[in-house]
Amino acid sequence: MTVLLVPYHLDERLPDDEFPVAADRVVAKELHGGRFWARVADLYDLVGDAVATAKRPTTVVTADCTVALGVVTGLQRLGLDPSVMWFDAHGDLHTPASSASGYPGGMVLRMLLGEGDGTVAETTGLTPIPPERVHLIDARDLDAPEIEYLAGSPIAHQPIESATAPEGPIYLHIDLDVLDAESVPGLRYPVTPGPTPGLLRDAALGALATGRVVAMTIACTWRPGENAAHAARGLIGELLAAAGKARSAETGS
Repeated sequence: MTVLLVPYHLDERLPDDEFPVAADRVVAKELHGGRFWARVADLYDLVGDAVATAKRPTTVVTADCTVALGVVTGLQRLGLDPSVMWFDAHGDLHTPASSASGYPGGMVLRMLLGEGDGTVAETTGLTPIPPERVHLIDARDLDAPEIEYLAGSPIAHQPIESATAPEGPIYLHIDLDVLDAESVPGLRYPVTPGPTPGLLRDAALGALATGRVVAMTIACTWRPGENAAHAARGLIGELLAAAGKARSAETGS
Protein backbone atom coordinates (compact mmCIF):
# COMPACT_ATOMS: atom_id res chain seq x y z
CA MET A 1 0.00 0.00 0.00
CA THR A 2 1.13 3.56 -0.71
CA VAL A 3 0.09 6.63 1.29
CA LEU A 4 0.20 9.87 -0.70
CA LEU A 5 -0.18 13.24 1.02
CA VAL A 6 -1.62 16.08 -1.05
CA PRO A 7 -1.50 18.86 1.58
CA TYR A 8 -3.93 21.36 0.09
CA HIS A 9 -7.25 22.87 0.87
CA LEU A 10 -8.27 23.88 -2.64
CA ASP A 11 -5.21 25.85 -3.84
CA GLU A 12 -3.84 26.65 -0.36
CA ARG A 13 -0.77 24.65 0.73
CA LEU A 14 -1.19 23.53 4.35
CA PRO A 15 1.43 22.35 6.88
CA ASP A 16 2.17 18.65 6.60
CA ASP A 17 1.68 18.18 10.35
CA GLU A 18 -2.03 18.97 9.97
CA PHE A 19 -2.39 15.45 8.56
CA PRO A 20 -1.90 12.58 11.06
CA VAL A 21 -0.17 10.17 8.66
CA ALA A 22 3.33 9.07 7.74
CA ALA A 23 3.18 9.53 3.98
CA ASP A 24 5.29 7.61 1.49
CA ARG A 25 5.24 10.62 -0.80
CA VAL A 26 4.07 14.24 -0.73
CA VAL A 27 2.55 15.48 -3.99
CA ALA A 28 2.87 19.25 -4.34
CA LYS A 29 3.73 21.94 -6.86
CA GLU A 30 3.65 25.68 -7.37
CA LEU A 31 0.18 26.68 -8.52
CA HIS A 32 -0.29 29.32 -11.19
CA GLY A 33 -3.16 30.53 -13.33
CA GLY A 34 -6.06 32.92 -13.14
CA ARG A 35 -9.05 30.64 -12.52
CA PHE A 36 -9.18 28.12 -9.68
CA TRP A 37 -9.62 25.03 -11.85
CA ALA A 38 -6.80 26.15 -14.13
CA ARG A 39 -4.53 26.59 -11.09
CA VAL A 40 -5.14 23.11 -9.72
CA ALA A 41 -5.40 21.13 -12.95
CA ASP A 42 -1.66 20.50 -13.22
CA LEU A 43 -1.53 19.44 -9.55
CA TYR A 44 -4.27 16.89 -10.15
CA ASP A 45 -2.40 15.68 -13.22
CA LEU A 46 0.56 14.99 -10.90
CA VAL A 47 -1.77 13.23 -8.47
CA GLY A 48 -2.95 11.05 -11.35
CA ASP A 49 0.63 10.08 -12.16
CA ALA A 50 1.36 9.34 -8.50
CA VAL A 51 -1.69 7.10 -8.17
CA ALA A 52 -0.95 5.32 -11.44
CA THR A 53 2.59 4.45 -10.31
CA ALA A 54 1.87 3.67 -6.66
CA LYS A 55 1.48 0.29 -5.02
CA ARG A 56 -2.23 -0.44 -4.69
CA PRO A 57 -4.40 0.15 -2.87
CA THR A 58 -3.35 3.78 -2.75
CA THR A 59 -4.56 6.05 0.03
CA VAL A 60 -4.52 9.77 -0.67
CA VAL A 61 -4.76 12.06 2.36
CA THR A 62 -5.71 15.66 1.67
CA ALA A 63 -7.75 18.59 2.98
CA ASP A 64 -10.70 18.77 0.59
CA CYS A 65 -12.59 16.64 -1.91
CA THR A 66 -11.41 18.13 -5.20
CA VAL A 67 -8.29 15.91 -5.23
CA ALA A 68 -10.67 13.06 -6.12
CA LEU A 69 -10.42 14.26 -9.72
CA GLY A 70 -6.72 13.38 -9.75
CA VAL A 71 -7.20 10.07 -7.95
CA VAL A 72 -9.79 8.82 -10.44
CA THR A 73 -7.57 10.05 -13.27
CA GLY A 74 -4.77 7.86 -11.95
CA LEU A 75 -7.00 4.79 -11.70
CA GLN A 76 -8.17 5.33 -15.27
CA ARG A 77 -4.56 5.59 -16.42
CA LEU A 78 -4.10 2.10 -15.00
CA GLY A 79 -6.92 0.88 -17.23
CA LEU A 80 -9.37 0.59 -14.34
CA ASP A 81 -13.03 1.59 -14.58
CA PRO A 82 -13.79 2.38 -10.94
CA SER A 83 -17.07 2.66 -9.16
CA VAL A 84 -17.30 5.33 -6.47
CA MET A 85 -18.32 4.98 -2.83
CA TRP A 86 -18.53 8.57 -1.55
CA PHE A 87 -18.86 9.24 2.20
CA ASP A 88 -19.70 12.89 2.88
CA ALA A 89 -22.07 15.03 4.92
CA HIS A 90 -22.74 16.94 1.70
CA GLY A 91 -23.71 15.94 -1.82
CA ASP A 92 -20.90 17.69 -3.73
CA LEU A 93 -23.30 17.61 -6.68
CA HIS A 94 -23.50 21.27 -7.62
CA THR A 95 -22.58 22.84 -10.93
CA PRO A 96 -21.34 26.44 -11.23
CA ALA A 97 -24.88 27.40 -12.19
CA SER A 98 -26.56 25.76 -9.18
CA SER A 99 -24.07 26.62 -6.43
CA ALA A 100 -24.98 29.62 -4.29
CA SER A 101 -21.52 29.72 -2.66
CA GLY A 102 -19.34 28.84 -5.65
CA TYR A 103 -17.28 26.54 -3.39
CA PRO A 104 -15.33 24.15 -5.67
CA GLY A 105 -15.50 21.25 -3.20
CA GLY A 106 -19.27 21.26 -3.53
CA MET A 107 -19.02 20.46 -7.25
CA VAL A 108 -16.48 17.65 -7.43
CA LEU A 109 -18.74 14.59 -7.48
CA ARG A 110 -20.80 16.18 -10.25
CA MET A 111 -17.55 16.76 -12.15
CA LEU A 112 -16.62 13.09 -11.81
CA LEU A 113 -19.92 12.42 -13.56
CA GLY A 114 -18.77 14.58 -16.47
CA GLU A 115 -20.72 17.75 -15.70
CA GLY A 116 -19.71 21.24 -14.60
CA ASP A 117 -16.31 22.81 -15.29
CA GLY A 118 -14.27 20.72 -17.72
CA THR A 119 -10.84 22.28 -17.18
CA VAL A 120 -9.38 19.47 -15.07
CA ALA A 121 -10.73 16.77 -17.38
CA GLU A 122 -9.22 18.53 -20.40
CA THR A 123 -5.82 18.64 -18.68
CA THR A 124 -5.78 15.16 -17.16
CA GLY A 125 -7.83 13.09 -19.60
CA LEU A 126 -10.36 12.20 -16.89
CA THR A 127 -13.43 10.48 -18.35
CA PRO A 128 -16.88 10.50 -16.73
CA ILE A 129 -18.05 7.83 -14.30
CA PRO A 130 -21.60 6.60 -15.01
CA PRO A 131 -23.96 7.69 -12.21
CA GLU A 132 -25.28 4.15 -11.74
CA ARG A 133 -21.78 3.23 -10.49
CA VAL A 134 -21.87 5.81 -7.69
CA HIS A 135 -22.99 5.16 -4.11
CA LEU A 136 -23.40 8.41 -2.15
CA ILE A 137 -23.28 7.66 1.56
CA ASP A 138 -24.96 9.86 4.19
CA ALA A 139 -25.06 13.26 2.39
CA ARG A 140 -27.50 14.49 5.00
CA ASP A 141 -26.97 18.18 4.21
CA LEU A 142 -28.23 18.67 0.66
CA ASP A 143 -29.23 21.88 -1.07
CA ALA A 144 -32.42 22.06 -3.10
CA PRO A 145 -30.69 21.70 -6.52
CA GLU A 146 -28.88 18.59 -5.27
CA ILE A 147 -32.11 17.05 -4.00
CA GLU A 148 -33.71 17.71 -7.36
CA TYR A 149 -30.75 16.22 -9.21
CA LEU A 150 -30.70 13.07 -7.08
CA ALA A 151 -34.44 12.56 -7.59
CA GLY A 152 -33.81 12.00 -11.30
CA SER A 153 -30.47 10.23 -11.05
CA PRO A 154 -29.55 6.53 -10.75
CA ILE A 155 -27.00 7.40 -8.05
CA ALA A 156 -27.62 5.22 -4.99
CA HIS A 157 -28.07 7.58 -2.03
CA GLN A 158 -27.70 5.47 1.10
CA PRO A 159 -27.64 6.00 4.86
CA ILE A 160 -24.36 5.03 6.46
CA GLU A 161 -26.05 2.35 8.57
CA SER A 162 -26.99 0.38 5.45
CA ALA A 163 -24.25 1.41 3.04
CA THR A 164 -23.40 -1.14 0.36
CA ALA A 165 -20.38 -1.32 -1.89
CA PRO A 166 -20.87 -0.83 -5.64
CA GLU A 167 -19.79 -3.45 -8.15
CA GLY A 168 -16.31 -3.64 -9.68
CA PRO A 169 -13.12 -1.93 -8.53
CA ILE A 170 -13.98 0.70 -5.92
CA TYR A 171 -12.70 4.19 -5.30
CA LEU A 172 -13.53 4.80 -1.63
CA HIS A 173 -13.76 8.50 -0.79
CA ILE A 174 -14.17 9.55 2.83
CA ASP A 175 -14.70 13.19 3.75
CA LEU A 176 -14.32 13.25 7.52
CA ASP A 177 -17.04 15.89 7.79
CA VAL A 178 -19.42 12.98 7.36
CA LEU A 179 -18.89 12.53 11.09
CA ASP A 180 -20.99 14.27 13.70
CA ALA A 181 -19.39 17.68 14.14
CA GLU A 182 -18.81 17.00 17.82
CA SER A 183 -16.37 14.23 16.91
CA VAL A 184 -13.77 16.38 15.15
CA PRO A 185 -13.01 20.00 16.13
CA GLY A 186 -12.67 22.72 13.54
CA LEU A 187 -14.48 21.17 10.58
CA ARG A 188 -14.93 23.74 7.83
CA TYR A 189 -18.52 22.68 7.09
CA PRO A 190 -19.77 20.91 10.23
CA VAL A 191 -23.12 19.16 10.31
CA THR A 192 -24.69 17.79 13.45
CA PRO A 193 -26.15 15.34 14.34
CA GLY A 194 -24.31 12.72 12.35
CA PRO A 195 -22.54 9.35 12.45
CA THR A 196 -20.09 8.42 15.16
CA PRO A 197 -16.49 7.49 14.33
CA GLY A 198 -17.33 3.87 15.12
CA LEU A 199 -20.19 3.82 12.63
CA LEU A 200 -18.02 5.35 9.91
CA ARG A 201 -15.19 2.93 10.67
CA ASP A 202 -17.48 -0.10 10.42
CA ALA A 203 -19.00 1.05 7.12
CA ALA A 204 -15.60 1.82 5.58
CA LEU A 205 -14.13 -1.45 6.82
CA GLY A 206 -17.03 -3.27 5.20
CA ALA A 207 -16.08 -1.75 1.85
CA LEU A 208 -12.39 -2.54 2.36
CA ALA A 209 -13.25 -6.12 3.28
CA THR A 210 -14.56 -6.70 -0.25
CA GLY A 211 -10.95 -6.69 -1.46
CA ARG A 212 -12.04 -4.48 -4.38
CA VAL A 213 -10.96 -1.05 -3.08
CA VAL A 214 -8.21 0.12 -5.44
CA ALA A 215 -7.83 3.61 -3.96
CA MET A 216 -9.05 5.47 -0.90
CA THR A 217 -9.12 9.18 -0.17
CA ILE A 218 -9.32 10.56 3.35
CA ALA A 219 -10.27 14.22 3.19
CA CYS A 220 -9.26 16.00 6.41
CA THR A 221 -11.64 18.89 5.93
CA TRP A 222 -10.79 20.87 9.04
CA ARG A 223 -9.27 24.28 9.66
CA PRO A 224 -5.60 24.22 10.66
CA GLY A 225 -4.56 24.79 14.25
CA GLU A 226 -7.62 23.40 16.04
CA ASN A 227 -6.20 20.02 17.16
CA ALA A 228 -8.36 18.08 14.74
CA ALA A 229 -5.43 15.91 13.62
CA HIS A 230 -5.08 14.55 17.14
CA ALA A 231 -8.82 13.84 17.39
CA ALA A 232 -8.90 11.96 14.07
CA ARG A 233 -5.57 10.12 14.39
CA GLY A 234 -7.02 6.89 15.78
CA LEU A 235 -9.75 6.55 13.15
CA ILE A 236 -7.39 7.35 10.29
CA GLY A 237 -4.88 4.82 11.63
CA GLU A 238 -7.56 2.12 11.69
CA LEU A 239 -8.58 2.87 8.10
CA LEU A 240 -4.99 2.75 6.87
CA ALA A 241 -4.33 -0.51 8.69
CA ALA A 242 -7.48 -2.06 7.26
CA ALA A 243 -6.55 -0.97 3.74
CA GLY A 244 -3.14 -2.58 4.09
CA LYS A 245 -4.59 -5.82 5.44
CA ALA A 246 -7.21 -5.96 2.67
CA ARG A 247 -4.44 -5.74 0.07
CA SER A 248 -2.36 -8.36 1.87
CA ALA A 249 -5.28 -10.74 1.93
CA GLU A 250 -5.95 -10.17 -1.79
CA THR A 251 -2.33 -10.85 -2.77
CA GLY A 252 -1.73 -13.58 -0.23
CA SER A 253 1.30 -11.74 1.13
